[in-house]
Amino acid sequence: MGVFAMASIRIRLETQTLYFDFQYRGIRCKELTKLKANKVNQLRLEAIMKSIQKEIDSQTFSYRKYFPNSKRADLFESAAPSIASATANELVAGAEAAAQEMRKTGAKQATVNVDGMPSFSDFSDLWFTEREVDWKRSTQSKVKDILVKHLVPRFRGRRVHEITKADILSYRGVLAKTNEDGKALSATRINGVLNILRQILTEAADRYEFVSGFRSIKPLRIPKTKIEPFSLLEVGQILEGAPEEFKPYLTTAFFTGMRTSELLGLTWECVDLDRAQLTINQAWVAGELDSTKTAGSERTIDLSTPVIAALIQQQKNTEAIKSEYVFCASNGKPFNRHNFANRIWHPLLTQLKIKRRRPYQTRHTAATLWLASGENPEWIARQMGHTSTRMLFTTYSRYVPNLTRKDGSAFEQLLNSQLPG
Repeated sequence: MGVFAMASIRIRLETQTLYFDFQYRGIRCKELTKLKANKVNQLRLEAIMKSIQKEIDSQTFSYRKYFPNSKRADLFESAAPSIASATANELVAGAEAAAQEMRKTGAKQATVNVDGMPSFSDFSDLWFTEREVDWKRSTQSKVKDILVKHLVPRFRGRRVHEITKADILSYRGVLAKTNEDGKALSATRINGVLNILRQILTEAADRYEFVSGFRSIKPLRIPKTKIEPFSLLEVGQILEGAPEEFKPYLTTAFFTGMRTSELLGLTWECVDLDRAQLTINQAWVAGELDSTKTAGSERTIDLSTPVIAALIQQQKNTEAIKSEYVFCASNGKPFNRHNFANRIWHPLLTQLKIKRRRPYQTRHTAATLWLASGENPEWIARQMGHTSTRMLFTTYSRYVPNLTRKDGSAFEQLLNSQLPG
């Protein structure tokens, strides 16, 4: 039996909310929703109504599937044909028809229940699909990892409007205790996970008109990044003790302030030895070329004499490989940073009896050495790929007195020379 000719989405005057009005098996059915009466919600429910009508016409309609909490579900359950009796093709066709109708009307395509609220799993998938075009490949990978490992398993089966502030705070507590390896996640990682959750719930709340549970929740306090630059003496020891094939790489790292991903993504076409400059416009991330960390990271770096000599030597070292990459392995691709750290870098520091530090500290070393030598802070910021000098003065400058041993003596000299005796 087909759907009643007057099947439609109507407005309940008392609450100004929408409801379904249709006929099934000779009985007029009215099913209320919590959605406010507006154009977007009207289109959304009309698409669902068309899906219901199609299933009624094909005798695959299950009342409980669409209205699980309705008393009428019990009425029709014994007499209704089992959803399992429908062919796979019929079910797929019905779902596709509903999806096509939603695309035509411009309605959102996350799967929704009759009250219009999608599950967290469905909406997060839709959100990722819509947003990924805005992200770098590395960001896409990080967000997907957070969804797969953390958010979807935690909130599977929940609908977006059901996730409360208490749920989020409880989950934050769980994240702070252990992860899949039995170790506590860092505050930075926890904030990253919750930031994705916040974005998803904020977007869902905007589209489906509910109050997000993610309100008045502040990020965890993150300890300041530990900066441990090498002294100039230590830099000299490292460069002298390093294997010959890695000396050009380490010289460039120590005296340009480039990030590891930028060093590995550096190609010869970006090197201009005649003008003593490097152009940074790409980075090697997760085994492939990607854009730089930020738009401000694209820059031109001025080269010092030791770096120019190191790059000339690197040309000789890799001449037989004929790679486009400056710092490459025998296969012509950038060498593996983790292998370098574990097999070359850390053993070298141990051998030299220098405190163990990440290779990334070469970047911090460049900044502190430039500051200690009296270089213009704006020039240093440009070299580092910073959009302002703020980080220099909030992060690096505290190391300058230890490097220069000028703890206010310059100011003392100024006072002595200018003030009357």
